[in-house]
Amino acid sequence: MTNFWNTIKRAFRAVKQAIGPIIHQLGRILGPYWHAFWHWLKHFWHRFQIWRWLLLMFLILFFVVSAYLTYLAKTADVGNLKANLQATTTIYDQNNQKAGSLYSQKGTYVSYDKISPQIQNAVISTEDRSFWTNPGFSIKGMARAAISYVIHHGAIMGGGSTLTQQLAKNALLTQKQTFSRKAEELFLAIEINKVYTKKDILTMYLNNAYFGNGVWGVHDASEKYFGQTAQNIDSAQAASIAAMLRSPSFYNPIDHPQNNIDRRNLILGLMETNKKLTAGQVKTAKQEPLNLQDRYEQADGYKYPYYFDAVVDEAINKYGISEEDIMNKGYKIYTALNQTYQSKMEQSFKDDSIFPANASDGTKVQGGSVAIDPRTGGVNAVVGGRGEHVFRGYNRATQIKRQPGSTMKPLAVYTPALENGYHYDSSLTDKKLSYGSNHYTPTDYGNNYSGKIPMYTALAQSLNAPAVWLLDQIGVQKGVDSVENFGINLPKSDQNLALALGGLKVGVSPYQMASAYTAFANNGKRASSHFITKIVDASGNVVVDNTDVKTKQVMSTKVANQMTSMLMGVFDHGTGQSAKPAGYQVAGKTGSTEVPNSYGFGTKDQWVVGYTPNIVVATWIGFDNTDSSHFLQGISEEGVAPVWKSEMTNILPNTPQTAFKVQDAQQMASDEKSSNSNSTWWNKVQDGVNQAKNNLDSAKDKANSWVDTVKGLFN
Repeated sequence: MTNFWNTIKRAFRAVKQAIGPIIHQLGRILGPYWHAFWHWLKHFWHRFQIWRWLLLMFLILFFVVSAYLTYLAKTADVGNLKANLQATTTIYDQNNQKAGSLYSQKGTYVSYDKISPQIQNAVISTEDRSFWTNPGFSIKGMARAAISYVIHHGAIMGGGSTLTQQLAKNALLTQKQTFSRKAEELFLAIEINKVYTKKDILTMYLNNAYFGNGVWGVHDASEKYFGQTAQNIDSAQAASIAAMLRSPSFYNPIDHPQNNIDRRNLILGLMETNKKLTAGQVKTAKQEPLNLQDRYEQADGYKYPYYFDAVVDEAINKYGISEEDIMNKGYKIYTALNQTYQSKMEQSFKDDSIFPANASDGTKVQGGSVAIDPRTGGVNAVVGGRGEHVFRGYNRATQIKRQPGSTMKPLAVYTPALENGYHYDSSLTDKKLSYGSNHYTPTDYGNNYSGKIPMYTALAQSLNAPAVWLLDQIGVQKGVDSVENFGINLPKSDQNLALALGGLKVGVSPYQMASAYTAFANNGKRASSHFITKIVDASGNVVVDNTDVKTKQVMSTKVANQMTSMLMGVFDHGTGQSAKPAGYQVAGKTGSTEVPNSYGFGTKDQWVVGYTPNIVVATWIGFDNTDSSHFLQGISEEGVAPVWKSEMTNILPNTPQTAFKVQDAQQMASDEKSSNSNSTWWNKVQDGVNQAKNNLDSAKDKANSWVDTVKGLFN
């Protein structure tokens, strides 16, 4: 090691000897020029009084910044600060009954005279001794902060803020430690000090402070840690509560009792120095054990978590209200919530017995469900998952994008077919056929084919081959247009024959599917789906009015009735029989998507979308992440059927129970056959004409596509 350092020293000496003469020579050459420049600079500086210009520029900059910060402080919502801290945003249901509340950083707000003087003295002694006399800021505190700024090389550290500044930071600003935020904090504190009395400021501060373990406000902290109201706290307990203001996680007495006692005793000493306690009182208080008692009960205002999450999301994404405002500004939000439906749906999702078994590693099968009023488009109920809820977390009812499987057939195939001249009992080809240059070949379950089959049977049994054949006959573009009329946008990659079977790359949510199916339940009209009907601010101003029902005619009433008659057959004698609630007539469609053959026999997604004239319910189940160890065992409706049946069994008794105006298509076909055999013959003639027309349209579309392809070769 010694030889190494000797080598380094010799290298440095060699470099010095080599460049020394060069540096000396440069000094001799540049020296006169440097002296001349320095002489010119001093002459210029004195002649034009540059220091005065710099001082003037500094004063102008200071004035501009001060004016800007004063403007921010004056335009901030300081006048409503006290009201906002006490206000809670309230959610109302479809009958204008209170359903719950949204809250953020809000505990039980108590008045000044309900807070123990010991708490007031403890907090002031440790946080802001000059509180009663300062103008909202402290010169000494600012000096300490400036010294800390220098010591920590320009980093803004905590400290130096008065109680008023802390209130401004907690209630009106972010927690980010920046110079600009500190400057805003100062000017806001001055404005707060002008608007409110010292008692008001102290009350707001103590009610808005965080005390760890999810507790906000001094009253709830008193109950959480000592089982007392804030009014009955003694000096030792008050010092323990004040200790947590420095660091709620590090000083809270439940998790770190010794840390709390150490700081408590320090604060008791400061209270003696500040002449709020005598030496004897401090000695007694320091000997007092913590004696923790938790009598805090949090008001469960967030009663329907997934519904309230969706309300917050809609307020933010659709109406541009920030999360902070929607949680804290005391809005009244009126919604389409039906509390009975919501409770019943949540009840079903809490019943583990109706869901498929967990995966081998314990992962739950997840699910999402939504109920919509088809007349208004209002969402009556929503559940976005199983297990523990996370505030504004993943809502599978509104946010997932999964392939809809055969639930897409009514939207993409059968509705446009009826709109283009087909009938509910038209004969469809049920054969294993290949289509296009890629030889797309849909198959029926078990590879069993009938050759010819009535449309209503093909739909009820969810046969794939007839659905794809029919979409090919009417043309893919008609299917695409139909799906988009139902409110589901399709990228170019999904505009092909696989659309008939729900083979989408992007996927859809239960919310989208329920919204689409409202058109079947509402005479062909699809109402715009929504959670919020009206928002009123704390001053009584209506800021959002969505009370007018907005509808779009997706299909004729005749077609809607024909579709309903066919979709009734799904539950009467088709793939949805096991999902049908006893004693009720429902219509709808089941669907599923397959897993790779290497996984085994099972599905990735399972769906039921069904309805009555009063309600549409769409339910999806599956794993969040599908792989060979996480997929649904068995056939398409096996897992989801008990879930949907439970939901409808619970909900339907509470609906108006309006009956359908149509019969099951199979029964209707049977009645027509027996009453008028000639009509069947005439329908066949009409089917032949319509099929010929559609074949011509399809050939035209294919010819146009071929021409476009040829043109592309020459571009």
